Amino acid sequence: MWLYMVALLGLWMLLRFFRERQVVDHLQDKYVFITGCGSGFGNLLARQLDRRGMRVLAACRKEEGAEELRRKTSERLETVILDVTKTENIVAATQWVKERVGNRGLWGLVNNAGISVPSGPNEWMKKQDFASVLDVNLLGLIEVTLSMLPLVRKARGRVVNVSSILGRVSLGGSGGYCISKYGIEAFSDSLRRELRYP
Repeated sequence: MWLYMVALLGLWMLLRFFRERQVVDHLQDKYVFITGCGSGFGNLLARQLDRRGMRVLAACRKEEGAEELRRKTSERLETVILDVTKTENIVAATQWVKERVGNRGLWGLVNNAGISVPSGPNEWMKKQDFASVLDVNLLGLIEVTLSMLPLVRKARGRVVNVSSILGRVSLGGSGGYCISKYGIEAFSDSLRRELRYP
């Protein structure tokens, strides 16, 4: 019994050792598009990937956020103004990304843009309260993904959809937030199955 446990532990440690040593080559040639870079996780990720030498295309909802991000990063990082609830913004941003990546395609798409308010007990909410959160967190994410998918396929890239533990476990008083995150989980799972590269 103990021998099996030691063998399994050894195998797990060996797999972990090799997995941690995997490195992505030629980071400086890879483009990543990130939404929601004005603050929070998106802003932090954009700065970290820029420091590692990647070509970051950062989407911010407001010009002030874009300006602040450009001040804190290298000249490699470029910004675009994007409101994920507006189709015309998404179309323009997709064209902007195409002009930058050219034939290389998009190695990474990170859908990070999201909101959590309005929130509160369901019976206090109106349909529009739910719709405003779903429009940003779920429908905006889907539209950005569908728009950028040809570029991701071209580079055999990756799509990262930022969700939440509330996409697996509901919490009372969260309004449309939990619903949107559950939707992201479902969309991500179906996308994963469709994009499996042979």
